[in-house]
Amino acid sequence: MYLRLSAQRLTKLVKQFPAVLILGPRQVGKTTLAKQTFPDFSYLDLEDSATYNLFAEDPRFQLDTRVSGLGLILDEAQRLPLLFDALRGAIDADRQRMGRFIILGSAQPALMRQVAESLAGRVGILELSPLTVQETRTGGAPVADYQQLWLCGGFPDALAANLRGGDFRDWWEAYLRTYVERDLPVMGLDANPVQMRKLITMLAHAQGGLANLSQFASALGWSQPTVARYVDILEQSFLLRRLPPYFKNIGKRLVKAPKLYLRDTGLLHHLLNIHSIDELGCHPIRGASWETFVLEDMLRREAITYPHSRAHFWRTAGGAEVDLLLERGNALHAIEIKTARASSPYLARGLRAIMADTGAINATLIDQGTGQDALALQVNRRGFETDVTWLP
Repeated sequence: MYLRLSAQRLTKLVKQFPAVLILGPRQVGKTTLAKQTFPDFSYLDLEDSATYNLFAEDPRFQLDTRVSGLGLILDEAQRLPLLFDALRGAIDADRQRMGRFIILGSAQPALMRQVAESLAGRVGILELSPLTVQETRTGGAPVADYQQLWLCGGFPDALAANLRGGDFRDWWEAYLRTYVERDLPVMGLDANPVQMRKLITMLAHAQGGLANLSQFASALGWSQPTVARYVDILEQSFLLRRLPPYFKNIGKRLVKAPKLYLRDTGLLHHLLNIHSIDELGCHPIRGASWETFVLEDMLRREAITYPHSRAHFWRTAGGAEVDLLLERGNALHAIEIKTARASSPYLARGLRAIMADTGAINATLIDQGTGQDALALQVNRRGFETDVTWLP
């Protein structure tokens, strides 16, 4: 069992709020995290028909009856909208008691609307992401080489499949079928599953590229607003990251469209029929895949250590760019990700120029090499595996 970094953030939130909502895609480990962090809490799954029927009849009575102990974990909360009004009443009856309710749910527009309408100011929100390399080396679980995590992705069951001699692609195919055929209709999307699969696959082929929704719409025969709506749903369900550009009032023409990434490289590789590290090594998507893997691993740890930071990329019309700008208050940290060892003086000069343009206080090149080197003033190179806990 992996020890999740999010447990640190979760224990802080339960001291500040009467309820905490753990959001994340299906099968990412929300239930495991809640039970592992709060082993003495009662647990209820609203996908269980008997439990669902009891709460549907009188949710407030069920809450009052079952929360007499240390606390209550409510799984798949989005299945019962009536629950949120009952939670508001139960919380307000004893507002000073923190950490009574741990609510688990897959991100959906309806769920977030219920939280905003009924539990504003009463609930802390934690996003649980797939595993980081650091997490795969904890808790007595099988140790995954970072390349295995890169190939299979960070969903625990997908990674475990390969570690046990199975195939991560079998897991991802089952996951996608469930997502397209069951989850999307629940979110109010009536898209043809075949067409939706085509859109996700097109996003995989355009991994890390600038958003061009009109191109997707033309290829699929959909309207651009329809494609935009589906992209929003993919983002809200944590399968897609929309990385915004960084803007600063300088005399340069800047790219203003966001970049789109499928957030988990296991999903990316499954959609592109990549079975192994050897196949990935010679595939045209290798560079974009490595960029995604490093970027996501860092942002998953960044969200725990610096929960209020913001992530951007930087690109000018003239071609100057950096893959990631981490904004922490008034400080900017520039990060460029390279597949091969990056020690060229040209790269260092380019990063120094970007630091001057953006006001970043340092810049780091991350590659698959080993060790670390100083390339210029406040510009360093690091091998990714040199320290899998590192953040600038």
